[in-house]
Amino acid sequence: MLSQKAKYALRALLMLASHPGDQPLLISDIAESQRIPKKFLEQILLDLKFHGLVTSRRGKHGGYVLLKPADLITLADVMRLIDGPIAPLPCLSRTAYQRCDDCDGEECLLRQSFAEAHQAHVRVLESTTLALILQRQAQGQQRVSL
Repeated sequence: MLSQKAKYALRALLMLASHPGDQPLLISDIAESQRIPKKFLEQILLDLKFHGLVTSRRGKHGGYVLLKPADLITLADVMRLIDGPIAPLPCLSRTAYQRCDDCDGEECLLRQSFAEAHQAHVRVLESTTLALILQRQAQGQQRVSL
């Protein structure tokens, strides 16, 4: 399940991605517009900055901007960064693989069943970028609300 922190991170990133040009956005503007508690948003943006997705600028015209292009930031990237592995079983995780204690590896019937669903899920998350979400929204194909 997507955590509230991940939802807030995605909403903040989408707002930054939709902002024209290279103009930084203030934390207070993002927090107010996206209805995110300001202190929580500060922590989230620091995490995103540490992982190279955003950067901050100081001064009168300071704030946050995307560091990576919106077409290179996927839902899977943000989910893994904020919530950790997205696999339903530790033996399916790409980033935190761990053999299950009660499993016989590739022969495990549960693993086989969950693997198929997980692969489809990950395929969608890894192919959906911030830019694609905004493009779909602009075309009226979807409304962004997390």
